[in-house]
Amino acid sequence: MTEVPNPAQMKQDPTAGLDGVVAATTRLSAVDGQKGALILRGRKIEDLAGKVPFEQAISHLWQDVEPVDVHTLKISLGEARIAAFSLVPLLESAADTLSVFERMQLGLSALQPVKDVPEAVSIVGALSVFLAASHRISTGQRTLAPDSTLSTAADILRMLGGETPVSAHADALDRYLVTILDHGLNASTFTARVIGSTQASMKQAVLGAMGALSGPLHGGAPGPVLDMIDAIGEPGNAESWIRQALARKERLMGFGHRIYRTRDPRADVLKDGLRKLSRDNPKVQLAENIEMAALAALKTAKPDRPLETNVEFYTAVLLDAIGIDRSLFTPLFATGRAAGWCAHVIEQQDTGKLIRPASHYAGPMPD
Repeated sequence: MTEVPNPAQMKQDPTAGLDGVVAATTRLSAVDGQKGALILRGRKIEDLAGKVPFEQAISHLWQDVEPVDVHTLKISLGEARIAAFSLVPLLESAADTLSVFERMQLGLSALQPVKDVPEAVSIVGALSVFLAASHRISTGQRTLAPDSTLSTAADILRMLGGETPVSAHADALDRYLVTILDHGLNASTFTARVIGSTQASMKQAVLGAMGALSGPLHGGAPGPVLDMIDAIGEPGNAESWIRQALARKERLMGFGHRIYRTRDPRADVLKDGLRKLSRDNPKVQLAENIEMAALAALKTAKPDRPLETNVEFYTAVLLDAIGIDRSLFTPLFATGRAAGWCAHVIEQQDTGKLIRPASHYAGPMPD
């Protein structure tokens, strides 16, 4: 019988996670893990997040896949939110056991095209409504209809909390949504492109991307960052808590990244947003102390492995500071990333090419 690799050899296979394998050509975003850079359609993330609203960032990203000017996009997203609200009774009638994320998937699966509104716009607008409505349903509150005159960020906060948000909170959420708009060929984006390559609908591709995002290795990190901060409790506890966690071989949430070998540029964008929001928030001050202690401890414990602050660390602190419940971090990420997913689907479908990689067979051979 022909010899084949054993399971231990398969685990060490460098292609198992497709590291370094180029699977698409894109004009949308580039991630440079060595330099710590994220570029969206020719502009650095730090030149977009906190500088332009979410709608303008989408228009920039979509400029040659789904061209739409900012003013028209804002109006269309408002119309898409209004149209999506008609599906809220479906979410209300669903089983109580469904999570917010699952209710969002249910709403998206039932979404129908809006006349004269591109499908990508319908999806992006609808997810913000499904997010807010699903949260209020899960907490026993009355759902609130969208206000099409508001920005996406402001309307999300209003639909969640019941009041028009202060501008500083809307600006902070705007900054976050721009920061997560697109990020290369990550697991959920790759899933969207694979599904889109079959010429399936954009809705099905986004549903698939949401499925990929639901896994804890992709979309579940910001919430545990707050759990860690709460467990540490006081700035004076940070050094000993972190040292003990590392001794137990536990991962420090919010540090290290699959791609970045230096500081995640999105972390500084969000940290700057926190400074603009409030320096008096005790949790913000605690987070900064924890970050310094963690970076020092990681450098000592793992001197040959660069582990810097990633986007999840300050995502958690920023969203918490504007009143977003930690259970909504992954659903909110999906709401912001959907515009990137849609752009990748359009770009992939324009190639007319079905994604069909090869695999290396490592099983037994017949005699």
